[in-house]
Amino acid sequence: MREATRHTGSGGSAGPGSSEGGTHLEGLDGLRALAIAAVVAYHLDPTWLPGGFLGVDVFFVVSGFLITTLLVAERARSGSIALRRFWVRRARRLLPALGVCVVVCVLVARLVHPDLLVHLGRQVVGALTFSTNWVEISAGSSYFEQTAPTLFLTMWSLAVEEQFYLVWPLVVTALLVIGLRPRTRAVVAVAVAVLSTALMAVGLVAGQDPTRVYYGTDTHVMGLMLGAALGFVWTSPGHGVLGTELWARWRRPVLVLSLAVLAGLLLLLTEETPATFRGGIALASLATAALVAALLPVHDAPSRWRLLMSGPALTWVGRRSYGIYLWHWPVLLIIGLDLPTAPGTTQHLLTRAWAVLVTLALADLSYRFVEAPVRVWGFRGVGGMVARTLLSPFSRVPRVVAGTAVVLLALAAVVVITAPDRTQTERLLDQNSTYAGGSPAVSPAGHAGAPGALTSRVGLPSASATGAGPSATSAPPAATTTAGTTAKAVSWAMPAGPEIDVFGDSMVVASVHALDYYFPGVRMDGKSNRRWADGLTEVTGRGADIRRAVVLDYGTNAGVDAATLAKVLDVLGPQRMVVVVNIYGHASWIDQANADLVAAASTRPNVIVADWHTAITAQPQLLQSDGIHPTITGAHLFSKTIRAAMAALSQRHTGVAVVLKDLPAF
Repeated sequence: MREATRHTGSGGSAGPGSSEGGTHLEGLDGLRALAIAAVVAYHLDPTWLPGGFLGVDVFFVVSGFLITTLLVAERARSGSIALRRFWVRRARRLLPALGVCVVVCVLVARLVHPDLLVHLGRQVVGALTFSTNWVEISAGSSYFEQTAPTLFLTMWSLAVEEQFYLVWPLVVTALLVIGLRPRTRAVVAVAVAVLSTALMAVGLVAGQDPTRVYYGTDTHVMGLMLGAALGFVWTSPGHGVLGTELWARWRRPVLVLSLAVLAGLLLLLTEETPATFRGGIALASLATAALVAALLPVHDAPSRWRLLMSGPALTWVGRRSYGIYLWHWPVLLIIGLDLPTAPGTTQHLLTRAWAVLVTLALADLSYRFVEAPVRVWGFRGVGGMVARTLLSPFSRVPRVVAGTAVVLLALAAVVVITAPDRTQTERLLDQNSTYAGGSPAVSPAGHAGAPGALTSRVGLPSASATGAGPSATSAPPAATTTAGTTAKAVSWAMPAGPEIDVFGDSMVVASVHALDYYFPGVRMDGKSNRRWADGLTEVTGRGADIRRAVVLDYGTNAGVDAATLAKVLDVLGPQRMVVVVNIYGHASWIDQANADLVAAASTRPNVIVADWHTAITAQPQLLQSDGIHPTITGAHLFSKTIRAAMAALSQRHTGVAVVLKDLPAF
């Protein structure tokens, strides 16, 4: 059997956490570089490359191919596969850089923001045992809808790969011992890939978070298996179909088509697209397998594609792709909380550029001083050098460094042990939601509010109680005309608090105190995780007991369903003043959701959009650590934005400008 690898001293990673230290195939570094660039771009801002998360699947294919190639080549060369030595090499490749990253990030996060430490113990255990995917699935975490900053979120893919490294060598050994032909071995790998693809498609439930099928090793192993199938073909005598004239003729068209397919998927697929999980990820993996096949040297034929992927810049990034993958997400979170910015602003671009530079610097340091030494000399070699240095009578500085490292390691352990289990946002929402536990508020018409409604009459101090605003028991002069007289238009006049109903999700819960402050007597029905379908249920269930002015704030969790939004507005009718609050966030669907809100309001004279997105974009420091919910001061901006929209709607119908009383924020 012709050996499919050539040995160099450079090494490099085959994926976020793979590849043998002494094996290198020309051009694969470039493919890794493109993959890590896609992942980083997606995490920098999902709108830049909506399908950038598919870069992980590119890594999976490369890893499956390389590991299978190495295992088969070792069996052909020595007659057996040294499993223990293989697993030690894996640990040597992965653990040192991972350990340094975890310790450093834990300590820096402690200095920046306490919310970065939430559930840190669980995360560290998952990262260091390569079980993050199952740990987070068990905890009910979401990769796509994060409610808290998760410092080691991206370790899930390393867990999938490491679990593959534990099991696959045993499977390959069995397949080789049985004596199956290379083609049959490839068919077995493809069959597992098809099964995994089917499990992902069937496991996806419409309207529910796809994290389970995305994180699960059982449902997300198709890329690794397609890479493995390619490895079986490549290591077969004569390279199988890859060594035929047929492949030589079709190689270039397949390459061009695969590039187009993968680029299209990166640009078009999103986490909200069912097609992503029902064949999209598998198709991206198949396209990647074709790109890897096109890189392989067959009969030493020249290849522009291989030459392009072997460029110095791509090679540099590719060899550091493991470190870049480890560091980029914690760096983004830490810088994002230390220097909050809003997407689309110059400051946002600058902080993102700074995060990339810091990531590249840390990855390079990790590659040079952590990964390479351990990969070359092994744990014993490095340990021996450290011991000799410390025992030397001339090693005062190294001893100080070693002592400092021990202290930092102990401090990191203390930080992990004492880490909080809830974010400031979660505590705020829990505190505010308790107001729904009292007696339902009684409206002026004598009807009880809906169960779970949040209202100033269920324990919230009204503005009048603090002397900060008008009384909630009478129609307050919250707005006057420019002439200084009370507005005369009954149906479209600026409403007071007792004339307003607010329906919404956790944004309403987070802002309950501020809303009551700006609209004393307002009736609020807010609950976390609600969607527009829930809004339709709440509004319909209220029946005739809906006040003449209504505020609607849904979509934080799943965007806008235009058809359901239209039904809600139809139920409210054309005679009520309706303010719909738009959405702020980092998801790729935000712009489309806000466009749907504007479109719905444009055809209904009684509806207006409160532009919370623009308001908070100018002051992102008023958001909680999740980048979605407002702080206490941010809740005042939220309420003022709603009040300004209500005033504009009043002026639209009355022709009289509304002067809003300037209330001091806390």
